[in-house]
Amino acid sequence: KIAMAAQMTDAHRRFLQVLMSHGIMEGSVARKLYRRCCEIHKVYYAHDKLDDFITTINSHLQPLFMQVRKGLSESDGRAHYALVNLAETEITRMASDYAENELELFRKTMDLIIFSENGFASSTDILNLADQLQTKKMKKKEAEQLLKVFVEDKWLSERDGEYTLHTRCIIEMEQYILSNYQDVARKCNICHSLAIQSQMCESCGIVMHLPCVRKYFRAQTEPRCPQCNDCWPFD
Repeated sequence: KIAMAAQMTDAHRRFLQVLMSHGIMEGSVARKLYRRCCEIHKVYYAHDKLDDFITTINSHLQPLFMQVRKGLSESDGRAHYALVNLAETEITRMASDYAENELELFRKTMDLIIFSENGFASSTDILNLADQLQTKKMKKKEAEQLLKVFVEDKWLSERDGEYTLHTRCIIEMEQYILSNYQDVARKCNICHSLAIQSQMCESCGIVMHLPCVRKYFRAQTEPRCPQCNDCWPFD
């Protein structure tokens, strides 16, 4: 069974192909796909072994400097899976899809989001950057269209005219963000993943994702910081 587990089958290949075509996949969808792939190719299926199934895929992707990674949505805490290219930074990977000034606008948008207090940047603030680009200035209409493309390509998420980093973007760019925004980028104290939308303890400075905050404090009548034990001052 151990030898079989390490073997890449057509079920693994099909799963990988579908994931590549989606870019990112929510956990429940990935579990259904895992079951379907095993059924189609008559491979042993165990409902709780998706992560083992993915580990097998990753062992074969390693020489290609690629990896299927699991990450959590910052808005609802749901698991997602994305294929990550470890050999490139996200900017070089995006370079094949976007022009230089489009990449510059993305970088500046990322700056706004990461340096913000709530992990969001308003469309107004982003569009105001369009005519300040060093590479080639952009009209606001072009910038508006580009923001739609960033959302479609799952680099950004939009809610009521406010933009944040999409779960796919966070999974793929976590290392880049942690190394390029060392002074402000923080990991969640609970799940230890990069936290963009988060709450920060005013006493000791730790941060927690909003879904992690909800989960951690669910059973506590008087919420206290898991690090310094001070009262948690947020809803």
